[in-house]
Amino acid sequence: MANPLSSVFEKVTNNKAFGLARDGVASAARVGQTAGVLGVTGVDWLRGDRPPVPKLLRQTFERLGATYIKLGQFIASSPSLFPIEYVREFEGCLDSVKSLDWGIIEKVLEQEYDRPLDQIFAHIDKEPLASASIAQVHSARLLTGEDVVIKVQKPGVQNILLTDFNFLYVAMRVIEKITPTISRASLGDIIGDIQATMLEECDFLKEAANIEMFDKFLKDTHNQMCCVPQLYKEFCTPKVLVMERFYGVPLTDLESIKKYSKNPEFTLISALNTWFSSLTECQFFTAD
Repeated sequence: MANPLSSVFEKVTNNKAFGLARDGVASAARVGQTAGVLGVTGVDWLRGDRPPVPKLLRQTFERLGATYIKLGQFIASSPSLFPIEYVREFEGCLDSVKSLDWGIIEKVLEQEYDRPLDQIFAHIDKEPLASASIAQVHSARLLTGEDVVIKVQKPGVQNILLTDFNFLYVAMRVIEKITPTISRASLGDIIGDIQATMLEECDFLKEAANIEMFDKFLKDTHNQMCCVPQLYKEFCTPKVLVMERFYGVPLTDLESIKKYSKNPEFTLISALNTWFSSLTECQFFTAD
């Protein structure tokens, strides 16, 4: 009798959306790391260290890193799909991702460019402006004097995403086999869709093309209320994005907006109108 789970593993091997991670040793290490984190969490739970379940999950996701932080951000951004206590707890994943040391980021930049960094940048701030699940952002100044931001992909992220999502996909399919009623939620398919999207985010040249596409959308719709940062394409690679630096305030901070806009309500309405019109008139969708 055929093993009902064999098709699950076959799909992971053959499906281009999943595939096999490029570095088998790193993949095995990642699986071991995941098992270790889950094991520590389980031991702490048995010992009586039992915070509320939302907090426990958020802490575990943060320890597991890139993929799970991204999933945590998805939970925080989806109040219509998840209980409010989980949404509020996972909001910590939106702006509290641990940054990498400058030395690690510097090595990525050196590998991506075929010349010394001081032949491109007059200055790079070693303290990051922001750190996310896939990339880290540093402010800098070009030799030509422009203030820019450098978005640098964290090393090994693509391999981690492939390994983690293969693991999650198999886990979801096994759960669906064991509990048929859950299969109606198509959790495995959802995991597949999220992985495909996140792997696209690992190609910064694709992101650069999207920025140019959005700029064209603004010009085609004669939208003068919004703009996109200028790209410095000669310094962009699949793992590095160099853009004009914008100085601004969060749209959620009304008092700060008032310092820059005489009519903050109109500013917010313009931003929302731009976003809604992009849903039907732009070639790609951005949740940002």
